[in-house]
Amino acid sequence: MKSKLKKLLLGAIVAPLLMGLSTSIVHADKIRIALAETPSDELAAFFVALERAKANGLDYEWTAFSDEELAIQAVLSGQMDIGFGTPYAAMQRSKAPIRIIFQLSKLKFFPVTTKKYSSLEDLAGEPILLHSRGGGTDSIANVIEDKMGMKFGKRSYVPGSSNRVVALVAGQANATIIDLSNKNKVMKQHADKFNVLPMFEVEASDEALFANLDWIKENADDVQIFVDALASTWKDMSEDPTIIAKETNPDGPIGQLPPEILGNLDEFYTDAVEGGLYSPNGGGMTAAKADLEWYSAAGQLEGDIDSLNIDDFWYMDPLNKVTGQ
Repeated sequence: MKSKLKKLLLGAIVAPLLMGLSTSIVHADKIRIALAETPSDELAAFFVALERAKANGLDYEWTAFSDEELAIQAVLSGQMDIGFGTPYAAMQRSKAPIRIIFQLSKLKFFPVTTKKYSSLEDLAGEPILLHSRGGGTDSIANVIEDKMGMKFGKRSYVPGSSNRVVALVAGQANATIIDLSNKNKVMKQHADKFNVLPMFEVEASDEALFANLDWIKENADDVQIFVDALASTWKDMSEDPTIIAKETNPDGPIGQLPPEILGNLDEFYTDAVEGGLYSPNGGGMTAAKADLEWYSAAGQLEGDIDSLNIDDFWYMDPLNKVTGQ
């Protein structure tokens, strides 16, 4: 995004060369957080939670990686402590005990098409524009095919919902899958040209926080401070979405974003909360079960759903302490 933030990506790539690839778990003075993207309006709530955690004694640093795969690898290698993403395939393949501790957002994406189509079934055999091969929109397309008993035509990939919107509006694509914010923009500006196709409910995770289980247990106090702050932020946000703009640190990374983004935080989070993007309790068992079902159906987890064990993918203790379970 912004050039000064993009410089962080270079550090994310250079860091492994400087720090080595040791997988040993060492107690750090700071929690090292691997973001899967540069700070944006979508990360404003997360940074509010970080500010709350800092006020309760958590010391942290963050690095923005260029994509989810790099963030996952940084945690797997031990260079970072906590990462963003839904690394189910990596968790199943890796011998490292990686576990999810908090659902940040759900897979709330929307099929948007020209007026030529009015239902998901109409897309049988039709080309579709997606984010990336093996990514969230690709998994959504897989599950749509499974649930609808149909197959899309050619899949093309353009990273970024906003970029796929540009292609759609320019007539370079007739169908795509985009996020809530861009769906709302398209329908606000071009409702006469495009349809949002009816979509089944999805509770599975789009973004989640994950870490090595050994590290989680060795740093249980810090992890609990972090999860407490996330849970309180997500709960408050569900009750009053404007809390994010009110608590955004003007001197922090979100506060440095352009005024047009900062001025739109209330609308963004109001739409997101109303659209069901966030679980006010961090997902918990509901998210874990939905994730295994979803990512199994999407082909990112091997084995029958009945053979998959939630404890192999989630560590519930920090969330359970928040809810008193």
